[in-house]
Amino acid sequence: MPTEYAITYSCENKYENKVRGAHWQFLIIPQTNSSQEVLSIEFTNSLLEAESYSINGLGFKTIRLKTRKSFKSARFRAKMRVLKSEVNPFDFPLENNAEESYKELKSLNFRVDHEAFLKKTDLTTLPENSTSLWSLDTSQTVFTNLQNLNKLVNAYLTFQPSTTTASSTLEEVLAKRNGVCQDFAHLFCALARMNGIPSRYVSGFLHQGSGYFGDSQMHAWSEAFIPKIGWVGFDPCNDLLAGTDYIKVSHGKDYRDCAPIRGVLFTTGKNETIYTVQVEGDQQ
Repeated sequence: MPTEYAITYSCENKYENKVRGAHWQFLIIPQTNSSQEVLSIEFTNSLLEAESYSINGLGFKTIRLKTRKSFKSARFRAKMRVLKSEVNPFDFPLENNAEESYKELKSLNFRVDHEAFLKKTDLTTLPENSTSLWSLDTSQTVFTNLQNLNKLVNAYLTFQPSTTTASSTLEEVLAKRNGVCQDFAHLFCALARMNGIPSRYVSGFLHQGSGYFGDSQMHAWSEAFIPKIGWVGFDPCNDLLAGTDYIKVSHGKDYRDCAPIRGVLFTTGKNETIYTVQVEGDQQ
């Protein structure tokens, strides 16, 4: 039975000095794919400027806004309705021949095709003393290995809001052994890629009525590519596979590809940004 989700994304920016013009891009619109459909979008802002919509370089829909007004604070709100089909995260054919899967992972054609999600980034680079945290057990299937990786990351890090930032490296995260969902996703991606499994960072919304870990902002998880199966979503923050409660917005190499808001502002001094997200579900 499909579920209709009502999502409210709110953002308030406060600036130390007056801003004299700005451009913003919001990457917060849920993707329309085989399991979810966007029914409506309503976007408002305190500057009373008209928004426009465009597709970014990775193929995801964005909201764009610009102003020439002067201001010291700005508020934005998006209300979206999404219809999500029931998702069984285990609904795919199991690997019949693990040896063939590992052979494909090592093939040149495969590595060229998935090069973007096999590369390290600044946010998915492991410190030298952590490269042995996890390695493939080729006596098991790729999927079973990734389930084990999901569990390992979940156990290795402790969910602790306000201990890391969007720019925290894995060296910083692993020194503390705590963080938020994006840190769990970055560590999963780093270890999967180091072992030759393409993995991408996913940004979206999580219906937390089911008692999942997350935060009051957007949620992050990972997708890994398994030969003969395709992309499968793993949430190491909750040690789960991504199912019906996961509403995808975008994917990329790391957080920077999926940042929910980007901006160019003509001002000086400090600024503060406060986000809140509310997701409510109603079965149809």
